[in-house]
Amino acid sequence: MTATTISTLRKDALSIFQQGIDAADPYQAVKNCLTVAGNHIEIALDINDGTKKRSGSWSKVHIIAFGKAACRMAQAATDIIPAQRIAGKAIAISNYDNVIDLKNVEVVGAGHPAPDSAGHKAAKGIVEQLKNTQNDELVLMLISGGGSALLPYPATGISLEDKQKTTDLLLASGANIKQINCVRKHLSQLKGGQLAELVAPIDLHSFILSDVIDDDLSSIASGPTVADSTTFKDAINILTNKAIWDKIPVSVQGLLKKGEQGQIKETPKPNADCFKTVSHTLIGSNTISLNQSIKAAKELAYKTELFSSSLCDEARDSAEQLVLYVKPIEHSLTHATAILAGGESTVKVTGTGLGGRNQEMALAFAIAAEKHTLKSHWTFLSGGTDGRDGPTVAAGGLVDLNTLDRLRQSKIDPESLLNNNDSYSALKESQDLVITGATGTNVADLQILLIQPE
Repeated sequence: MTATTISTLRKDALSIFQQGIDAADPYQAVKNCLTVAGNHIEIALDINDGTKKRSGSWSKVHIIAFGKAACRMAQAATDIIPAQRIAGKAIAISNYDNVIDLKNVEVVGAGHPAPDSAGHKAAKGIVEQLKNTQNDELVLMLISGGGSALLPYPATGISLEDKQKTTDLLLASGANIKQINCVRKHLSQLKGGQLAELVAPIDLHSFILSDVIDDDLSSIASGPTVADSTTFKDAINILTNKAIWDKIPVSVQGLLKKGEQGQIKETPKPNADCFKTVSHTLIGSNTISLNQSIKAAKELAYKTELFSSSLCDEARDSAEQLVLYVKPIEHSLTHATAILAGGESTVKVTGTGLGGRNQEMALAFAIAAEKHTLKSHWTFLSGGTDGRDGPTVAAGGLVDLNTLDRLRQSKIDPESLLNNNDSYSALKESQDLVITGATGTNVADLQILLIQPE
């Protein structure tokens, strides 16, 4: 395989990935769904059906944004809604990497993936503001991925540190996002529909940018304005099944047990009165970005195949499954082919290395491709649309059939680094990190496998 072919495949993979990210631009997504004409505010309820709308002449609008896309979403809303109609000052809470200065918006940087005191302080401020809403006002929530950690308001009886420790244990256990959020909802005063309960009966609408694979609104940022079907018992079962129940703080155990026994009120369920004045619009998702990636690959003259739109297994298992999917068909490929996937895999941390699920998947794919002797010319990218994969500066990894050779020439054993969850060190050495910087959005992950037949 020539260096030119490798270079072309890598360049195309990055281009396809970037177009997937661009499709999730939060500023444009909000602008597409919100219009103001005189005193009339109109909200699109379905981006695929222009007839579904909510409108009103609310005297004031409370603009509250939280998540990795909070700044760009708040910027769009404040560009559209006249300043005199905005109640107080709009607020945007985002992770530190995505903080930008905005006119007429109070921007707060907070911790992610572990919550911190800055986010807790901001959450308290939001609660105080919402206590003063009036009947003819609208609360406009702008919610994006990462909101679970960025808006922490621990339940009575547990500390922020207790919640941080529990979150850290869940993240390291290999729990998926729904499992993590189930626990978070039951350790919070805002998640799992409780923010809607606080606002009721004031009108509330949420624009939501999805970072979960099935666009379940109750999972995005732990569903603060959406009914919750999970229970305290579910949370206990998750912690038990992941073998971390005995490791979580005693205060958290006590709270969950009280909830299971009915001594603490459950999160609001679908038939609760608080949701009668609540509506939502899904303005962006992994599916939308994945479809744009497929379109981009076609425009680059690749034949396209969808491997999965709901990738959620362990990263290294998903990598091997993709190799095994390709292996039986590679001999019959007659044209450059792009095999794409989207979702959010998991990693069970057993080592002491540095990395994230996308880097781990990329390194695992290179190892599995060698193990199963893929003979085609290939390159594989796995990246997070938010630009940050785990506690690293990388969005993910971009490997090719020469990655392992580059590592071994540097006297590095790829398998040892993978087993130590040290994909970052491996891919940094092989010059296979994907570094985009913070993108200002977050719709989970994209995987792009490009194959050039021999």
